Amino acid sequence: MSEQTQMSPANRLGLDYRAQAKILGDPVVPIIDGHAHINGSRAAEVYKEVCDLYGIERVYSQTQLAQAHAVKEVLGERVRFVAIPEYMHEDRAWAFTEGFLENLEHWHALGARMVKFWGAPRLRELTEAIGLSAEELVPFDSPWRMKIADRAKELGMGLMVHVADPDTWFATKYKDASIYGTKKDQYESLHRLIERTGMTCLGAHMAGSPEDLGFLSVLLDRHPGLVVDTSATKWMVRELSKHPTDELVGFFKKYEGRIIFGSDIVTHDEHLVSTDQDHPGFGNQLANSQNEAFDLYASRYWALRTMFETDYRGESNIADPDLAMCDPDRYDAMSAPVLHGHGLDESFLKVLYRGACEGTLDVWYGS
Repeated sequence: MSEQTQMSPANRLGLDYRAQAKILGDPVVPIIDGHAHINGSRAAEVYKEVCDLYGIERVYSQTQLAQAHAVKEVLGERVRFVAIPEYMHEDRAWAFTEGFLENLEHWHALGARMVKFWGAPRLRELTEAIGLSAEELVPFDSPWRMKIADRAKELGMGLMVHVADPDTWFATKYKDASIYGTKKDQYESLHRLIERTGMTCLGAHMAGSPEDLGFLSVLLDRHPGLVVDTSATKWMVRELSKHPTDELVGFFKKYEGRIIFGSDIVTHDEHLVSTDQDHPGFGNQLANSQNEAFDLYASRYWALRTMFETDYRGESNIADPDLAMCDPDRYDAMSAPVLHGHGLDESFLKVLYRGACEGTLDVWYGS
């Protein structure tokens, strides 16, 4: 551990992520990140340096609409936008319904050709505060979602969905199936959405099921227009590391071209400043300075590239709170799972890092 590098949840191994980028070297092809959330002009500058170091040539970003121009000024042609609701709007009922529908025109003008439907089970907890019923907001084929999907289809856009959540959450946060349903239940309205619209669809976070490759195979076979990404780095490291390399490689090869590299990196200018820890701003629990923000963003690319490219065997560089949530007697907030380097061959890495996105999202976006 260098004297300048302190242990943090994003760098529990005390790595110098700039030096580590040099050790990894250039990826086999420039990488396209199919899933990130880039916000804040200052944070985007930090993220840009990370991209330069880790070989990220382009990113598909779920940027807040109000920040899209500022991010574009920093990243230029490196960024492509995904349409999202105005999550922070004071009238969130409007933001998830009429507002989202209206904003599709603005997003389309900004070049967005994909619309994000967030369907995490915890959305049920927010419906009362938002002012909508669960039936109006949660199912992927709810009337408002269908209106938005239909308009997106008219505009030549595809879909991205966040369906389900980690198994660890269903064992803890979502343990009451009478409220949240089972994990399998989460997919029923997704089936209906895809089958009713016939739209191409990106299933974020390995379509919510990196734990069960068998289930994911059934899902991909049922919906030929569905592709998935490897975003949500902590989740992917924990679960993809558990699969024997031959099984994971077999799955990846079976669905080659339908698995897109993604990180789920979230950037925000508030990551770069220190605030009152009793009243943190957005993400201040994750980073409180420019150096910490750099480590936060770089940690995700280091972990994913190490897992996919190398034969590393050891603890993850990123703390994973899900471990303590499931077994507090054994783990604490800084505990991490094993990171199992699968050492994928170069021919597949070329597809995972770039080819799959070129054959799917790039096509949706017209290039």
